[in-house]
Amino acid sequence: MASVLFILTSHDKLGDTGNPTGFYIDEMAAPYWALTDAGHEVTIASVKGGKPPIDPNSLDDDPDKRPEPVTRFLGDATASAKLEDTPAVADVTIDGFDAVFLPGGHGTMWDFADNADIARLVSGVWAKDGVVGAVCHGPAGLLGATKPDGSPLVKGVRVNGFTDSEEKTVGLTDEVPYLLESRLRDLGADFVGKDDWEAFTVTDQRVVTGQNPQSAEKVGAALVKALA
Repeated sequence: MASVLFILTSHDKLGDTGNPTGFYIDEMAAPYWALTDAGHEVTIASVKGGKPPIDPNSLDDDPDKRPEPVTRFLGDATASAKLEDTPAVADVTIDGFDAVFLPGGHGTMWDFADNADIARLVSGVWAKDGVVGAVCHGPAGLLGATKPDGSPLVKGVRVNGFTDSEEKTVGLTDEVPYLLESRLRDLGADFVGKDDWEAFTVTDQRVVTGQNPQSAEKVGAALVKALA
């Protein structure tokens, strides 16, 4: 059994729009169940600690329209309790964790990339031969991570994430502080993207990444495989 650290955004406002954001709950829930059903233990932390904000765009008001992993997560007392009072990343050490996973949501674009504690945790897992995973905007948390030699963690690694094309499609190119695909490419990542909204994952050198919300279940399966 592996111990996996999930890190969620604490940012709840979408730039200057005033619209709410946060983490995409399906991007957290699907990998959560994939890992726990495989016997692994998941700890959920967030940037500031406490109760992280769920992006309302990821939680349909009609429970019948929610993805099955989301319904299962919210209906499970043990699982849902993990969101009520998460530890802050500043208080988390990498000791005991075999993997770290970064769910997305637009909030990550503001509080993941320049967060020294996320960089410390991701770099630490990588340095001890652990698995690093992220989906959609979650790879923003890879931008500050480094290999033991100080080079960017993503340099020379095949990765994907929310594409510049997808950001344009949702009309938020001018609202986000940077474009994720472009930033990953600037760091030397071998970015491999598919068509907008296509479910797609890449696994390379113990790094598992998924492109968009549609990729959440594939990312979960890939994480389980990488930890096997």
